[in-house]
Parts: sequence; structure tokens; C-alpha cells
Amino acid sequence: MRSKALVALGCAAALMAADVFSGDAPGSAKAAEAPVKIGVLTDLSGFAADSGGAGVVAAVKLAVKDAGGTLLGQPIEIVQADTLNKPDSAAQTARRWFETEGVDAIVGLPVTPVALAVQNVARSEKKILLINEGASTELTGRQCSPYTVHFADDTNALAAGTARALMQEGRKDWFFLTADFAFGHTMEDAASKVVTEMGGRVVGHALHPLNATDYASPLLQAQQSEANVIALANSAGDTINSIKQAAEFGVGRDGRQKLAGLLLFISDVHSLGLPVAQGLFVTTGFYWDENDATRTFAKRFAMEFGGRMPTKAQANAYAEVRHYLAAIATAGTKAPELAMEAMRRMPIDYFGQTARLREDGRVLYDVALYQVKSRAESKAAWDYYKKVRPIASKDAFLPADPQACAFLKK
Repeated sequence: MRSKALVALGCAAALMAADVFSGDAPGSAKAAEAPVKIGVLTDLSGFAADSGGAGVVAAVKLAVKDAGGTLLGQPIEIVQADTLNKPDSAAQTARRWFETEGVDAIVGLPVTPVALAVQNVARSEKKILLINEGASTELTGRQCSPYTVHFADDTNALAAGTARALMQEGRKDWFFLTADFAFGHTMEDAASKVVTEMGGRVVGHALHPLNATDYASPLLQAQQSEANVIALANSAGDTINSIKQAAEFGVGRDGRQKLAGLLLFISDVHSLGLPVAQGLFVTTGFYWDENDATRTFAKRFAMEFGGRMPTKAQANAYAEVRHYLAAIATAGTKAPELAMEAMRRMPIDYFGQTARLREDGRVLYDVALYQVKSRAESKAAWDYYKKVRPIASKDAFLPADPQACAFLKK
């Protein structure tokens, strides 16, 4: 009786000291193992905080709650930190978490440089990385890791998927407005390849610096071109501000030209408002009003997060953490190699569709091309998208490449 009382007191102390959720164990577990500990490393204060940020933390908490709150006979623990959008800072946090604080897996990681820096740490520490925000195909390509789960719509799915879908709609002349750094060039290259392979034309492009304030010149170049698609190969504030200025100049409003945001979140549309964002094309794997499963999750998320609908980054955080926890329950251990093996073997429940984890870490699921509704078409709050056409996973994601991903050769 005394030992049971001590255990109860220890559990109570842990609950008071950390952000811990407890409940009934989802299955048999090894009580001797230390608690499963998840680190949420996301942008809590910068340009990606709206699309990820505190909403990712809320989604992870919901996933832990739905998993029953305990695994292996212990409460599941959550810690969180801000990446500050600095690769060195994020890598230091990850190393401290892994080496001294007992973190088993990290989820989040917006922006490619941050995701790649933390992946290097996770690879060397042989720890699991659940990437729901960073989009680069490098994460499962040349810089792949056997411990990575890449659950974000990646640059190829966003750019090539959008290009393929719009080409099938008959929009064959393209102009790119591109952020002048690796991410923007990767997005433009992926979309351009599809356009030319399908018989279309890239009639021009214009570069702008990261975090620019004036897009007048490139937008006017796009307007004067013969393009019927103006593709925005940028992100975050650059995407929002270029769309705002496009609306001011009347770019894309004549019906002849349409804007396509190659990386756009529903939170961006919410910030812009439908009068400005209407008509935009966007590719995404998750939209809250797509089916009964997405609506059920979105309603629960909104109750936890101030009435806001989840972005794809936030929804993907929920889905990948749920899958990770289910894999540990199935394997009966949190050992990284065995947990990864279980995650690859088990189908993923992705809000009404089945997804799967490929050997190189890429999670495969169907995406879709949507168009932003006009104010007249929108019937309720957050009713922003109408589906144009589905995009099969084989047309969205690159195939696994053993020549690029070294551990696939073994």
C-alpha cells in the first residue's frame, strides 16, 4: 500500500510540474520504460506562428488526449519551444532535449533551414523527427534520415501538383513571381518542369528578395506577359503581401490571368479576406470542410483554439503524433528503430483517407487543387475553398530516390 501511495504522489508531482496529459493506457505497455516525451519545436512568435505556432501545440495536445494520455505505463509528456526561425538556436534546443531532457521525438519545424538543421541533430542522436511544417524535398532526398517522418505537403506536391492540375484545366502559359532563395527556386523549378513536359510555356519570371515590401515591378511584368497563370513561388509574408498588392493593381482580376499560391495556408486566406484572396488557386492535402472526418476534427480543434479552423500544418501535427503514439502502442516500446518500423508497417488514418509512410520518410496521401471562393459563394465562417480537382499522391510526390537518399542503398 505504501509503494502504491508513493507512485500516486510521484504521478501527481509530475502532473503539476509539466504539461502532461493522462488517461487510460491504449493497450499493453512496458511500465519499466521512461515516459514518452514529445517536444513541439515550432514558430511561436514569428512569421509562421499563424499557420503553425500555438495551433501546432494545441493539435499535439489533442492527439495525446485521443491516444489515452498514457503509454508504456507512464503519462505522455509534452514540452514546447520557439524555433525563433534560427537554425542554430533550433538545433541547440533539439540537442538539449535529446541528450539531457529525455525527449523521444520532435514535431513541428517550419522553414527548410530550421528543419534541415534539426534533422541533422536527430539523425546523429538516432531520434525521431515528425516534420509537419518544413516543405523541402531535401528532407527525404539528399539529406534524408531513417528517423524522419515528413508529413508536410512538400515543395514538389505544392508546385508540381498545382502545375499539373492547372495545366489539365487548360492554363498553359505561366509567369513566376519567385522569392530569390533556395526554397523559391525549388518551387519554380518543380512547377516549370511539369508545365514544359505537358506542353505549356513559361513566358517569364521575376525575382524578389526574401521579406520584400514592394512587389510592384514583378507584378507589372507578370500582368504585361501573356501568362494566364501567375504563380507565386514564395511563402508567408511575401505571399500575403504580393497578393495584397496584386489586388491593388488589379492583377489577376480580369479573368484572363489567375494567381496561384504555391504555398498558401487557410490562415493566410483568413488574414487577407475573401475580397482580396478570391480566385486564388491553392494545393493542399488537408481542408477542414472536405469530408465528415475533417469537419469532426476541425470542430474539436476550434473548441480548443479560439474558434479558428486548423491549417494543414496543424492538422498534420495531429495526424502524425497520433500515428507515432499508435505505433509505440503496437510495438510495445518507444525504441526509435522499432517505432519507425511500426509506423512504416501500419496504415495511417488521414482524416478519411488512408496514407502510408514510405521507407525514405515521405508520407504519401492524395492532395487536391482548390480555388478560393468569392464572398458571395462563402456561406459561413471559414468557408473559403471549393475543390477544382483531386491530385493523386503519385502525381504529387516524387518517387523515392536511392541515389539521393543514402540509407536506401543499404
